[in-house]
Amino acid sequence: MKKQQNWAGNYTYSTTNWHTPQNVADIQQLVKECNYVKVVGSRHSFNSIADSEHHMMSLEHLSQVVDFNKEAQTITVEAGMKYSDLSLYLEGTGLALHNLASLPHISVAGACMTATHGSGDHNGNLATIVSGIEFVDANGELVHLSRKDDEETLKALVVGLGGFGVVTKLTLDLVPEYHIKQNVYHNLTLASFQEHVEEIFASAYSVSLFTDWSSPGFNQVWQKEKVAEDASAEAVPELYGATLATEKMHPIAGHGAEHCTDQLGVAGIWHDRMPHFRMNFTPSSGKELQTEYIIPRQHIVDAVTAIGKLGKKISPLLYVCELRSIAQDDLWMSMNYQQDSIGIHFTWKDDWESVQQVLPEIEAALKAFEPRPHWGKLFTMAPAQVQARYPKLPEFRSLLQKYDPNGKFRNPFLDQYIFGE
Repeated sequence: MKKQQNWAGNYTYSTTNWHTPQNVADIQQLVKECNYVKVVGSRHSFNSIADSEHHMMSLEHLSQVVDFNKEAQTITVEAGMKYSDLSLYLEGTGLALHNLASLPHISVAGACMTATHGSGDHNGNLATIVSGIEFVDANGELVHLSRKDDEETLKALVVGLGGFGVVTKLTLDLVPEYHIKQNVYHNLTLASFQEHVEEIFASAYSVSLFTDWSSPGFNQVWQKEKVAEDASAEAVPELYGATLATEKMHPIAGHGAEHCTDQLGVAGIWHDRMPHFRMNFTPSSGKELQTEYIIPRQHIVDAVTAIGKLGKKISPLLYVCELRSIAQDDLWMSMNYQQDSIGIHFTWKDDWESVQQVLPEIEAALKAFEPRPHWGKLFTMAPAQVQARYPKLPEFRSLLQKYDPNGKFRNPFLDQYIFGE
């Protein structure tokens, strides 16, 4: 069997021993038989967090809704379900997810295990709505955790980095269905950003700022505003000096907007507006690299200034950079743990040799602002620096050792960034 790659094609997994269990009993049997095993979701991680030199397990066949409780406003899904399918299931039920990532084609479990997020001042990352999980531990036994029965352990393992077991089901809290209209604004100057950063991020339910660092300021501001279903498409012509777009836009200059969610203020159901890209367009190759650093919100103006000084080095290697706000949470290994945050996300051209040269310079420029790298993306920070950002790390290690005393779910990534001294 040929070695397999991640979605973007930048990472090749280390083994050809791949397993695709059909059900939970298959997972339990595999875990009992394997000395070492790791699980992949939709393969959207860009680094080695989900890799194994021994056995790989894909949960692609576990992709169904297990329980939908409209009265309690919860839904339980199998771990391999993708947000695109979950969103379509919820359509017409009167209930919704609070947020989505920019791509809807990622698996629920994989996104939650790495604290993947969307945007919005009051929107926590995707893991924050998990109220219960079921997983297979290192002995092959089923374990159930819920917010109601063991809230602290759930906080520890919801962003579990794949280190404690094989997640099989997740229960998610839902919100009433809502509609969004999306507008894009051009050319936000650096001066306007510096003066009005709080107002800009607070101007809609979800806000994203895009730049390529070729010049000061931001090329585009994407504003996703909660509205009534039949809301008017009218929008203010300027947003702190940025001008309203009159045609649909792609975040990357020169790319057509046909794969992007509807804009121009046309109201639509939540799942047709919250991602940047349409659900019926599944990215086929990616051919890109991704990096993201999450910093405390109060540092964002200084951080933008620091990165801007590297603009001439960054811009030639970059497709686009996106800034998003994320609400703080109390999930132990979340990048947003106890801090309202801004994510600074780089979508790079597929040139790792060059990108890995500039990442240390970006990380040095951001060091004073205590960045936390996204767990599933590319970074070069020293393990000690990463570990220092997580005050609950010692307790997290202890829990991993409780559920996996012999390191069955460990791999070099976890050894380096979680257990490394």
